[in-house]
Amino acid sequence: MALVLTAALATGCTAGGGSGNEPGPPDPAPHGYVEGAEESAEQQSRLVVSESTTGRTRVLDLITGKRHTVPAVEGVTALTTDGRFGYFHTSGGVLVLDSGAWTVDHGDHVHYYRADIRTVGRIATRGVARIGSDEALTAVTTPEQGTTLHPRGDLEKRKTDAALSLPGRHTAVIPFRAHLLAVPGPGGTGISVLDRQGRQKEVLATSCRDPRGDAVTRRGVVLGCADGAVLIRLQGGKFSAVGIPYPEDVPVDERARDFRSRPGSDTLTALAGDTSVWVLDVAERTWKRVETGPVLAANTAGEGAPLLALGTDGTLRGFDIETGEHTARAALGAAPSRDGARAGQAGVPDIAVDHSRAYISDPEGRRITEIDYNDSLRIARSFDLDIRPDLMVETGR
Repeated sequence: MALVLTAALATGCTAGGGSGNEPGPPDPAPHGYVEGAEESAEQQSRLVVSESTTGRTRVLDLITGKRHTVPAVEGVTALTTDGRFGYFHTSGGVLVLDSGAWTVDHGDHVHYYRADIRTVGRIATRGVARIGSDEALTAVTTPEQGTTLHPRGDLEKRKTDAALSLPGRHTAVIPFRAHLLAVPGPGGTGISVLDRQGRQKEVLATSCRDPRGDAVTRRGVVLGCADGAVLIRLQGGKFSAVGIPYPEDVPVDERARDFRSRPGSDTLTALAGDTSVWVLDVAERTWKRVETGPVLAANTAGEGAPLLALGTDGTLRGFDIETGEHTARAALGAAPSRDGARAGQAGVPDIAVDHSRAYISDPEGRRITEIDYNDSLRIARSFDLDIRPDLMVETGR
């Protein structure tokens, strides 16, 4: 069953109809309609988890609680998502899985969809890939190979051949507001704004030295840089970039490298070394360092929600972001299987956050714990698995 985004994405949501007793024309497809998918009244969240040693993979439906078995992915080293597709990073390329759950966000309203879970195929790459994606396009960037562009409609049809390859070498290419933001590789200067055909439109004056992590927020694209972050915005048809410097000199091993957040939130988190967490308020353009103690993973829903920090002792702790005060705790027992393991590595517990719940993976315990972060970190549900959830992402968001 192919899932095809239709031209209805560009139309309004109001359905037409006749008047009086006269039969009217057929109602048009609703805004955001996707052929073959079922629209739902609530978000259709799913967790994609993978066991790194065997490649065995499961999709956990958080609405029904059902565990779905999908083909194993051998040699997976990392797992990322764009909210619908799971991207399994291996030495032989990026294998794409359609999780069958996603959200179409139109700003003033959203549509939620669910469909069958399907393996899409493999995108051939050489080297470690970085994925940038929006509702229309996925960009796959590797230092050795460059960047290939893949229309989302092609992925929905199980087509993984590149529609276009970009010249030059980049650290990352991020689709944003009908454009591409190309972050230069080592030795490059300036962030290029390209159209969707790869033609350069302009180069932003603000540069980002030693770029690492990135995040797309409602206020723009955030890049992690050696001296803080850069926020790239599009206002009135014009792009601009502004730096958000750290409030202090930060050693290399304490810089923000991997941003985590609730999708759509303007509050980002990143580990600040081994014993504290950075919180970046994109709206206020400020950094705050929260002293959490030894930490494996962190995340937050933002907007008044607590900062969640999973300690090396397996305890989840909540902190008030404004004051840094420790407010709640939940003993989960989730800890890595080896000393010195760091967040983001296979086998290290992780935290995914959505609009009302947080999900903490426990590879050693072969389970995932659902937390109500607005109720003193109350344990809402626990899901036992037949594999180690060494890698985890949430889709449907």
